[in-house]
Amino acid sequence: MGKILIISPEKCTDCRTCVMACSFNKTKSFNPQNAAVSVYNYEEVALSVPIMCMQCEDPSCMKVCTVNAISKNEDGTVIVDNKKCIGCKLCISACQFGNMSFNSKNKAMVKCDLCNGDPMCAKLCPSGAIQFKEPTPSELNKKKIIADKFRELFEEVDK
Repeated sequence: MGKILIISPEKCTDCRTCVMACSFNKTKSFNPQNAAVSVYNYEEVALSVPIMCMQCEDPSCMKVCTVNAISKNEDGTVIVDNKKCIGCKLCISACQFGNMSFNSKNKAMVKCDLCNGDPMCAKLCPSGAIQFKEPTPSELNKKKIIADKFRELFEEVDK
């Protein structure tokens, strides 16, 4: 397995540097609508959580894409070919984690592609809440636990 994004919500200061770095790296503009990362703030527990694509092993977004605009590259990163994308947004509905969006101004899907192996969100995160590294077994387990918790939250919202 290659490097993955490791999120440590307890380190997040809600500065949103990750959002601005992602937006600028993708579009050369500081616009959160162009970012493939967002930060959810849970005020009741004083916790901010950077959210981005989980790079699923078996991505639901890829399964539902009717024009095969979503694929995995050789290193396993889930990518969107916006030239093929027709903007139907089925992938947004299919993502259980809510980690895809559509920028209507640019007519493009917005999803983390790990910045071609050099993710700016991790590189510029001042608190170390986002790291891009080879995962340890405990980090993989932590990632799975967090993903399961978010899946439960999204299933509750859908009820």
